[in-house]
Amino acid sequence: MDKAAGGYRGAFLLILLAGALAFGASAQEAAGGLPPVGNLLNGGEGGLSGTVIILFVMVTLLSLVPGLAMMVTCLPFLIIVFSFVRQALGVQQAPPNMMLMALSMFLTFFIMEPTFTAAWANGIEPYTQGQIAETQAWNATTGPFREFMTARTDPEAIPVLSDALGRPVIEGEPPSFSLLSTAFMLSEIKHAFQIGFVIFLPFLVIDLVVASVLMAVGMMMVPPTVVSLPFKVGFFVLADGWLKITEALLRGYSG
Repeated sequence: MDKAAGGYRGAFLLILLAGALAFGASAQEAAGGLPPVGNLLNGGEGGLSGTVIILFVMVTLLSLVPGLAMMVTCLPFLIIVFSFVRQALGVQQAPPNMMLMALSMFLTFFIMEPTFTAAWANGIEPYTQGQIAETQAWNATTGPFREFMTARTDPEAIPVLSDALGRPVIEGEPPSFSLLSTAFMLSEIKHAFQIGFVIFLPFLVIDLVVASVLMAVGMMMVPPTVVSLPFKVGFFVLADGWLKITEALLRGYSG
């Protein structure tokens, strides 16, 4: 139970504190050296100014949290696949956008819980207790995310992006976090569209069969989508489509 709680705490605080860590190195140099967060929170020397700076950075980063969360998690992949499912069914507002986003977010927390837990335990928690410096905390926090993204990134995506900017990745060294996260997002979008194509095929067959039947009986004025919609929904319900698709998506991240 404690492990799960730590994972969900990390899910909400991880990106905020990671941004503060990245800012902390430059702030420390400019200010002549700030004490560790543990000392700041305990009211040590320079505690007030240090705490104000960190709180200011965290509040500023609130507007960036949705974008950062989509860059390093499976949320884009899930929301695109579920959007394809709804489009293939032909129902534009069922389920609504808010429900699809909520489902994708909860599945993201479920899939990413080990990554959040590892990042919190290795980087965030030691840093808040003043046990490690900013650079060490950044590397320890982003390490689990690097491992997760590397496993899902297409090998050809990183060289293409690095060559496009004229900044080739040195062989034997890991790519920068910004390059890896960009390649990861593009790879996730590609994988989501591949799955969306497969999802569309059975519903396309139903549309073609219904259109052929209506044409054969001379009902050319009846829109085929109106007739095929109940068949597609019935087929999807009988196959327990939402559960099967969710199960397939989860198995894709189980490796």
